[in-house]
Amino acid sequence: MRALREDITSDDVTTQAIMPEPFMVTVDLICKQDGVLCGLDVFERVFQMLCDNSSFRANFKDGDEIRKGDVIGVLVGDGRAVLSGERTALNFLQRMSGIATLTRSMVKELEGYSTKLLDTRKTTPNMRPFEKYAVRIGGGTNHRYNLSDGGLNKDNHIGAAGSITKAVEMARAYAPFVRKIEVEVENLEMLQEALDAKADIIMLDNMTDEMTAQAVAMAKGKADLEASGNMNKDRLKKLAEIGVDYISCGALTHSAPILDFSMKNLKPIE
Repeated sequence: MRALREDITSDDVTTQAIMPEPFMVTVDLICKQDGVLCGLDVFERVFQMLCDNSSFRANFKDGDEIRKGDVIGVLVGDGRAVLSGERTALNFLQRMSGIATLTRSMVKELEGYSTKLLDTRKTTPNMRPFEKYAVRIGGGTNHRYNLSDGGLNKDNHIGAAGSITKAVEMARAYAPFVRKIEVEVENLEMLQEALDAKADIIMLDNMTDEMTAQAVAMAKGKADLEASGNMNKDRLKKLAEIGVDYISCGALTHSAPILDFSMKNLKPIE
C-alpha cells in the first residue's frame, strides 16, 4: 500500500480523465528478457488492492526460467486499476525477478559442492521480505533476516567489547542458547582467537584464496566458515573447492539488475 500511495497521492490524473467509469479489460504480462521469474503474487496483489474483482491467470510460476517474448499471464480487472497499478506492480516484479535471476546464475557455479550461497542485510529499505524471498526462489540461502536473528560480531562490535574472546563471551551470556554466534575476522590470528572462543560461525572478511585455504585447514570442523567481501561469480567455484561452508554476497540484493517486463495488448471485455 505504501508503494501505491507513493505513486498515487490523490488520483491518477491521466487515467481518470480518459476512464471515469468502471471498464473491465484484459492485458498481457510479457517477458522482455531471459531470466528467472519471481514475484507473481506481489504483482497480482497490487491490482487486488485497487480492484476487488481483478484476477491474474498465470502461465508460469515463481522459480520458472522464462524467455524473452513469453506471455507470463493475463490480468483481468477494472481498466482504471490496471493503468494506475501498472508501474508499481512491474517495479516489484522486475526487481524480484532480477534478484532471482542473478542468484540462480551464481548458485549454478556451486553445483556439485556443499557450499551454500548466502544473501546479506544489504537490502532496499522496506523491500527486505521481497528481496530475501527472491534470493530463495533463485536457489540461494538467507543469512539472518535482521539483527534479532543471531549474533554477528563485526569489527566495530569487537572494538567495543575489547577483543574477540570478550565479544563471544558477552554474546553467549546475553543471547538465548539456541542462537548461534558468528564472528568476523580479517586475518589468521583473529581466526585462531575466534576458534579458541568457540564461535559457531566465523566470517572470513576479504581474505585471499590462499588465506582462506589456511583458514579451512585451521578450522577442521571446529566452526563453520563463511567467506565474505566483494564476492563475484568468478570466485565462487574456487572458494567451494577450498571448502568453505558458506559464501555471502551482498550484490545479490544491492546490485542485481532488473528483469524487464511489460503489460501490453489491453483489450476491453465485451
